[in-house]
Amino acid sequence: MDDQRCDDKDIGRWASQTGRHRRTARYRATDRKLALLWRRNRWWRVLCRTTGVLVTGAIAAGIAVAVYVHSVDLPADPVEPQASTLYYSDGQTVLARIGVTSRTDAPLDEVPEPVRRIVLAAEDRAFYTHSGVSIRGVLRALVANVEGRREGASTITQQYARNAFLTQDVSLDRKAREFAMAIKLERRHSKDEILERYLNTIYFGRGAYGITAAAHAYFRVPTRELTAAQGAVLAAVIKDPYGFDPANDAEAARDRWDWVIGAARDAGWLADTPEYPPVQPPSMLHIGPNGIVLDQVEQELSRRGVAATSLYTAGLSVVTTLDAAAQPAALAQIEAHLDGQPENLRAALVAVDPGSGAVRAYYGSQEQGQYDFAVAPRPPAATFAPVVLALATLHGFGPNSRWDGTSPQNFPGRLGVPLYNRDDIQCPDCTLEQAMMESLSTPFYAVTEKIGAEQVRELAYQLGVPQRYGDHRALVDVEGEPLPGETRSDISIGRYPVAPVDLATVYGTFASGGVRYERHFIESVAAATGASLLTNSAREGRPVLPPLPARMVNRTLAVTLLRNGHSPGRPAAGKTGNQLWADTSDYQDAWMAGYTAELATVVWIGGAEPGPLRDRDDNRIEGSSMPAAIWRDFTRDALAGHPVQQLPGMGAAGRPE
Repeated sequence: MDDQRCDDKDIGRWASQTGRHRRTARYRATDRKLALLWRRNRWWRVLCRTTGVLVTGAIAAGIAVAVYVHSVDLPADPVEPQASTLYYSDGQTVLARIGVTSRTDAPLDEVPEPVRRIVLAAEDRAFYTHSGVSIRGVLRALVANVEGRREGASTITQQYARNAFLTQDVSLDRKAREFAMAIKLERRHSKDEILERYLNTIYFGRGAYGITAAAHAYFRVPTRELTAAQGAVLAAVIKDPYGFDPANDAEAARDRWDWVIGAARDAGWLADTPEYPPVQPPSMLHIGPNGIVLDQVEQELSRRGVAATSLYTAGLSVVTTLDAAAQPAALAQIEAHLDGQPENLRAALVAVDPGSGAVRAYYGSQEQGQYDFAVAPRPPAATFAPVVLALATLHGFGPNSRWDGTSPQNFPGRLGVPLYNRDDIQCPDCTLEQAMMESLSTPFYAVTEKIGAEQVRELAYQLGVPQRYGDHRALVDVEGEPLPGETRSDISIGRYPVAPVDLATVYGTFASGGVRYERHFIESVAAATGASLLTNSAREGRPVLPPLPARMVNRTLAVTLLRNGHSPGRPAAGKTGNQLWADTSDYQDAWMAGYTAELATVVWIGGAEPGPLRDRDDNRIEGSSMPAAIWRDFTRDALAGHPVQQLPGMGAAGRPE
């Protein structure tokens, strides 16, 4: 019994302890639940506080926006467009005055509905549903900017506010005022009124301010006769009035037109795809070849954030880089030497300051809106040989190094086609200096085969040739040629096209002792109020060629120039070049590229269409004839009265050291 009682006591104690353990476990579970609820409530409280702060902030921001919108004045009428003035580099001599001289507004019902719809498809599909601004568009533009792309975020109402009441400068203040004015415009005017005002104030390029002027400028028709296809051309140029003008870049214009038509079809506003319409050539807005400079100024302004619209409507004062003596000299010499010559002859002249990259003289065509031959890539022939010489010196092959200059020769890079020297000249033991003076092809081809054509190409990029011309890579074979995408040693004989304006930069780099400066046309821009919009502070050059190779190129080209008798009467260096026409002994491109310490100038003579170049006496035109004479006379006149300066590598007497 005692043992049994003892066992019962033990069991009781065990039961009592187990109960306490169970109660303790229950308490711990309850504590965990309370703690979990506490944590959940804490996060809930944080969420509530955060939401409160955000709501309060949003209300405060909304009030601030409302106060700001109320504070921004919205004029009753748009600012009248003002003509702008372009000056020579002295900032006083007027180069040209440009801008809108007359304007005819069109009522909205005169603009065919398909044209209106197409403009909306291109610029603002949600125009009739938003309240003047598009938050989604702003967010989309921010994402695009983060990704390195540029995308507009302005609605048509915002664009109208900017064009009608504000400047085109890029600033947060201007954007904020544009935002506020757009909201006010939506309160003051109906959607149709805003669209009508927009169509009558937007800039379409070609000096056309408003859709009435644009219909005439591009199609020579009244506004009411515009077709959907024509409207798509006009809608396309709104984004980039110069770049999407078919007269300036037909391929880009067509691509943009296709996009606009596609956008209109996607929106359900166009049932069928029309055919691309014929576009009239630009009318001559500015008589005389100085007008062609306007295209370059317009493009540079756009690249630097000043809309082309401002040039025609905002009363800007633009100081260009053109020299008041050099530019007239260029025009006079081109006119004098082409006077009485065959009508198919065309010319280009570009002169840059080697020490800054400023364009001092420019001729690309007779009139603004015509084809600009100064930016048209053409095979530079022997004028490209100095690039090979510069690279050769870097590899230890100086002007006195000796090479086989016999003709013809077979090279691996020619793929079985023999290479001939000019006029089949023979020079079995030839220095590169002799080859330069005689424009011999085989020695420079041999140098390139030894060093590598790719290295020549890369140096040319550094010296001033752009890596692309349009959609094509520069200085490589294109589709249909032996090695598409690759550079063959034919680069040494100037086989790959280069624009005169870029060759001028290359020669300017030689003239500066191997320091490259970026080419530019604008020194400064001021608003009608006098406020500065753009200015060129002291530009720093970028060394791309060591001084010794640059001096050796200078000396070799100075000897070449003296030997060929093209000296302008001061220390100078230069090289001519000729590109053969098919399998004939005639040339289709004739070049002269040369420089003094003050000016690096390239002159090109060619035809309106590819073909043999002949003068009025039926003589073959080559680089050493008309182009060299234009270069010599221009350089002499442009620098008349300037103190004589020496080129790097030239002696005190102005001759090679």
